[in-house]
Amino acid sequence: MKLLIVEDEKKTGEYLTKGLTEAGFVVDLADNGLNGYHLAMTGDYDLIILDIMLPDVNGWDIVRMLRSANKGMPILLLTALGTIGTSRQGAGVGGR
Repeated sequence: MKLLIVEDEKKTGEYLTKGLTEAGFVVDLADNGLNGYHLAMTGDYDLIILDIMLPDVNGWDIVRMLRSANKGMPILLLTALGTIGTSRQGAGVGGR
């Protein structure tokens, strides 16, 4: 299973990549939204793990752009904004 992690916090990205690789997944890591979007558009991923709060293009916009391009892979949104409104917003843009 091939995963894409889009996470700008270096330690978090490395931690997720290490753990998922050790669990047998093939993992690509993008450290910003633009690189993550490019990889998602050109790669064949079974799942994207996407941080919402990115410095250049935020996670909400990346989900919208991917869905507009008919990219239907599952997207797991990561956020420190643990409110119900945030969860609803994620579902509204096509995240899971």
